[in-house]
Amino acid sequence: MTETAVPTAVRRISTPESTELANLASIFEDLQFVLKCCEELVARLARPGRGDVTDDVVSHSLWTAALVAYVRCFSIGKKRGGLTEQDLKETGLQGEVLEWHKMLSRLRDHLTTSSANPRERFVIGAAQDAEGRASGIAIVSTPLPPVEELAVRQTGRLAMELTTLVEQRMGERQRAVFESARAMSVRLLNSLPEVRLDTAEEIRAEEKPG
Repeated sequence: MTETAVPTAVRRISTPESTELANLASIFEDLQFVLKCCEELVARLARPGRGDVTDDVVSHSLWTAALVAYVRCFSIGKKRGGLTEQDLKETGLQGEVLEWHKMLSRLRDHLTTSSANPRERFVIGAAQDAEGRASGIAIVSTPLPPVEELAVRQTGRLAMELTTLVEQRMGERQRAVFESARAMSVRLLNSLPEVRLDTAEEIRAEEKPG
């Protein structure tokens, strides 16, 4: 698989193989996003004098975004076939990988679907004066523990191994789609919908055999 010069035209291919390749490309991009979030988080958490990370909006946002993208890779629906727990075994990672994966899913749910504030817990109390009488109302917040660097590193490692797995499958599917396209006549190719290249970020194609 290699990048080539921008072709004169690109035609949309709608086959089971091309659909699966598009799904894999979408998952690959999500995993890359997870990796970037984790890399930035590790850099922030390891920064000397970083201050109180419990009130770090950027770190919280990066961790939440990483969890959302990671769990989405395992979402299986009509439009996108996601990864499965079996794929976790194929990474070759040792340890309680499945348990960690499930924990990440629970964390995602806690951060995105909970009806309560996922960052802090609040209680209301009556403030007393020196004589014990109520002198006001106190709103007391207790921040939840911030994300730990080890958790971020483990998540990034898992995303990296899954990226390798997905990239291998993309190569296999890309070759299959290319063989189907090469078997089509010029007339058939010209009848397919054209894909606009001015909005495409990347064009990848199989090298033709010599």
